[in-house]
Order: sequence, then C-alpha cells, then structure tokens
Amino acid sequence: MTDYFVPILLLAVSLAALHKKESGYNLMLEGAGEGLRLLLTIVPSLIVLLTAVNMLRASGAIDLLSQICGPVFTFFGIPKETAMLVLIRPISGSAALAVGSDIMAKYGVDSQIGRTAAIMLGSTETTFYTISVYFGAANIKKTRYVVPAALFADFTGFFMASLTARLL
Repeated sequence: MTDYFVPILLLAVSLAALHKKESGYNLMLEGAGEGLRLLLTIVPSLIVLLTAVNMLRASGAIDLLSQICGPVFTFFGIPKETAMLVLIRPISGSAALAVGSDIMAKYGVDSQIGRTAAIMLGSTETTFYTISVYFGAANIKKTRYVVPAALFADFTGFFMASLTARLL
C-alpha cells in the first residue's frame, strides 16, 4: 500500500487543483520553493549542532563527562554504563543510536543495562536537535523555559527507563 501513497497523493493534488481551476504544477513549485526557504533557515543550526557533537566526541569530553557523572546517575538509579547515552541523547539521535548499539553489543540486549538503554532510546528526545529545527523553522529566537523543561523531561525519561528495566 505504501508503494502507491505518493502517486495517489500526487493524483489527489492534481485533481483538487483541476477542480479549483488552478495550476497544480505551479502550486507544487511554490510548495517546493517554500520547503527550500525553510531548509535554508534550519541548515545553519543543524551544522552547528552536528559540529559540536563531533567535536565533543572526538575530544573525549563526552567520555570524561560520563566518568564524572556516572556516580550521580548511579545515585538516581541510572546505571553508570548508560552515562554516555544519557549525555549524548539530548544532543544527537544518531550518536545516541551508536552508543546504544555499543551498549547492547557489550552487555547484551536482554541484560538490565541493554534493556535500560533500549527504553532510554525510546522514551527520550533529541532535545537540542528538535528545538533547533522547530524553533528555527518558526523563526523563534528566545526559547525561555523550553530547554530546562525539555531536559527535565529527558531526565525523567532516563530515570523511568531505569526503573522499568529493573522491573522487566
């Protein structure tokens, strides 16, 4: 069914344009132009974010932070082995998937640590990426309480993931 989705969508748009006696092709060109303008507003923040993630990983700062924060996470019941995942997940989804994959390869997918990592990946968000994309698209410059609230929600997700994995 998904193979037919795009052709059906194009046919529906074309029929709607014909019904309204408008040029469907010109409407699609306008939409594509708006998409490109949106992309131009989002790309700078994505480049900065991806560069920052690569710099943090290459410099070893994430590893150092993981070692420093490990005992704090343990205090909250979050396994210290998932500290790198907790630190990288709000910044980069692809880096978090790589870290999660490493955790599961090392400890096993059925271990408490593997289950905790899997639940963390599913119950948290790439906060900074999401904020930069959506706020950039909407041209919002001041995030005010969004970052602290989103990071608190992420931490709650990490904490609950740890609790859930212990119960499974």
